[in-house]
Amino acid sequence: MNKNEITYKDLSKWHRLLLIFLSGCGSGIIYVPIYMKNVFYEPLLVGLDITNAQLGFLSGMYGIMATILYIPCGIVADKLRLRTMCWVGFASTAVLVFWYSSMPSYSTLVLIFALFAVTTILIWWGCRYKLLRFADSEENYPAVVGFSYALYGLGGLSINAVALLIFRMTPDYVKGVQYALMFLGSVILALGVLAYFAIPKFKDEIITDPDKKFNVNELKEAMKHPGVWMSSSILFFVMIVYMGMNYTTPYLTDVFSASLTVTGIVGMIRYYGIALISAPILGGIAKKTGSPSRIIAYSMIAAGICCGALLWLPTAAGFLTSAVVIIILLGFVANGGYGIASSVLTETHVPAHIFGAATGLLSVIGFLPESFMHQLFGSYIDKYANDGYTIIFGILTASALAAIGFSVLTMRYLKKSKEKNLSEKIAS
Repeated sequence: MNKNEITYKDLSKWHRLLLIFLSGCGSGIIYVPIYMKNVFYEPLLVGLDITNAQLGFLSGMYGIMATILYIPCGIVADKLRLRTMCWVGFASTAVLVFWYSSMPSYSTLVLIFALFAVTTILIWWGCRYKLLRFADSEENYPAVVGFSYALYGLGGLSINAVALLIFRMTPDYVKGVQYALMFLGSVILALGVLAYFAIPKFKDEIITDPDKKFNVNELKEAMKHPGVWMSSSILFFVMIVYMGMNYTTPYLTDVFSASLTVTGIVGMIRYYGIALISAPILGGIAKKTGSPSRIIAYSMIAAGICCGALLWLPTAAGFLTSAVVIIILLGFVANGGYGIASSVLTETHVPAHIFGAATGLLSVIGFLPESFMHQLFGSYIDKYANDGYTIIFGILTASALAAIGFSVLTMRYLKKSKEKNLSEKIAS
C-alpha cells in the first residue's frame, strides 16, 4: 500500500460523515440545475423564452448523453481517484451552470445540457456510491446508503427552497433564472473545493488487477440472465411514471392557475421531500417481505390510481387542494417504486461476478425514457394545451400497468425457479 493511502479506519467519525455528506447532499445539489424544471417549470419556460417541447428536449439531450455514458463511467471510476472524480465533477459542472446563467441561445443550451452529462455522469457519477463504499465498512454500507438518500432529499429540498426565495424576490423570470443559476453554480463550486481538500487517497480505490476490470464476457453473460431483462423492463416503465409525475408542476399552473409559491412548494415536496421517507419505507417493507417486485407492483397500482384520478378530476379552481393531495401521494409511491427498482437484480439472483455489467445494462435500458419522454410530453402541451395533460396522464397510467405486468412476470419466474430447484434437489 502506498504510504499516502488510507482506509476508513484511519478517518475520524466526523471525517467519514463529511464524505457521506459530499456523496448524499452533493448528489442532491449537483443535479438541481439539470432538473430545475421539475420544480420551477414556468419560470424556466418564460425566463429562457422557449417552448415546452424545447424545454423537454434539453432534458432529453441530457438523457441521451447520460444513457451513452453510464457504462463507460464505470470504467472511468476504476481508473481515477475518488478525489479527482468528485472535485473535477463538481467544478466542471459549476462552470457549465455559470455559462447556463448567461442565458445563451437555445442551440448553446442544448450543448450545455449535453456537456452536463459528461461532467455529472462520466466524471462524477462513478464516485457517488464508490465514495460511500470507502467511507465506512462493508457491513455498514446499507445503512450508509440509506442515510445518503436522506441527505440527497435534504440537499435538494434546501437548495430549491433558497431558489424559490430568489424567484419570489425577483418577479422578472429572466433575472430570477439568472440569479438562481448563479447561486447554484456557487454552491456546486464550493462543494468542489470541499471535495478537493476532504477526500483522501484510499487503498484499493484504483483497480489494477486485470481480472477485476470490466470484461466483455461478463456483459454477454449479463445479457443472457432473465433477471437483468426483467429488472430493466420494470425500471423502464417505473422511470416513465417517476419522471412523468414532474409534469404535475406545469399542470397545476396551467390548469388550476396555481401560484409559483404553491407549485414550487408542491414540486419540492413531491421530488425531494418525499424522497426522505418513501424509498426507506418501501425498501424496509420489501426487505421484510423478501419481494421487491411485489412491493413495486403495489406501488405502481397506487400510482396508476393516482394518474387515473388526475384524468377524471374536475379542473375547477375548487379542486386545487384535491389535485395537490393526489400529486403528493403520486410522488410518494413513484419515488418509493423508483428507489427499490434496482433491488430486483438481487431478488432474481443475478450473480455477483456479473453484477457490475448487469447494473450498467439496467442503467442504459431503465433510464432510456429520460432521453425521449420530456420532449414528447412538452410537444403534447404545446400542441394540445391543457388537453395535453390528459394524454400525459394516460401514458403514465399505461406505464404503471406495464410495470405491474413485468413485476408479476418476475414473481412467476421466481416461483418457477424455486419449484425447479426444489425438484432438482428431490431428484438428486
